[in-house]
Amino acid sequence: MPSQSSRWSVDPSHSSAEFSIRHLMISTVRGRFGQLSGTIVGDPSNLTGGSAELRIDASSVDTRQSERDAHLRSKDFFEVDQYPALTFHSREIRPIAKDKYEVIGDLTIRDVTRPVSVKVESLGTTKDPWGGTRAGFSAETRLNRKDYGLNWNQVIEAGGVLVGDEVRVQVELEVVLDENPT
Repeated sequence: MPSQSSRWSVDPSHSSAEFSIRHLMISTVRGRFGQLSGTIVGDPSNLTGGSAELRIDASSVDTRQSERDAHLRSKDFFEVDQYPALTFHSREIRPIAKDKYEVIGDLTIRDVTRPVSVKVESLGTTKDPWGGTRAGFSAETRLNRKDYGLNWNQVIEAGGVLVGDEVRVQVELEVVLDENPT
């Protein structure tokens, strides 16, 4: 049975980190990061008092358009050669409704760390076919990319800009209980 000290590891093949942002101020571009890892410590049925860490490989960005992906990896955006990961470390987890939490933590993108509030829903736990215990979480936040030094943009002829400032981030996590913590 999970406890407040239970350690859970992110199953990267059943988890995702996705984002969306306005393009030309008239449409939305969606992307994802293909590689992520992390841990949750606590009881999924009551995350209060627990903790969470997530690491996203910045070079795994994928918007289904190779030129745009290369631009996102460049100095104009993530600068992956110097800053290979986006990281999140929780500081506090507060209940807001049944199975819903506000997770306050520090998000680091490039060399900028800022506090962020993430809405998280615990989706429950189950046994998998191999005898392990798994839990699921759905998380969402919005942030201003310029707060993290992602300032590149281009003014368009009709007015406005090429890339919006607000980024919507959605993370789906499936985590596996570490049955033999060290």
